[in-house]
Amino acid sequence: MTDKYIELEHPGVLLEEDFLDDLGIKPGTLASSIGVDRTAIKNIIDGKRAITADMSLRLGLFFNMSAGFWFNLQKDYELRIAQRENLAKFEKIVRPFKAARL
Repeated sequence: MTDKYIELEHPGVLLEEDFLDDLGIKPGTLASSIGVDRTAIKNIIDGKRAITADMSLRLGLFFNMSAGFWFNLQKDYELRIAQRENLAKFEKIVRPFKAARL
């Protein structure tokens, strides 16, 4: 990447490397265990699909952890992408609200 930011990794990378690979779980096994198509997991791992609220619930139940972990991971990733793509532009056009002082 040529800009000043470090490379952002899609949450699917974490799912694959830190959970599936480390625990020896195949994507197909995860998919069948949580009731989704194998393609859904593959697309998340490949960064082509977001981890939705429903998927967060499924992953949380499967890994016996907070669904919020998965949901927040995805939303943080999306916010960072939006900041990189739009923050400078928005700073030029958004006029901050200034409350009246009493």
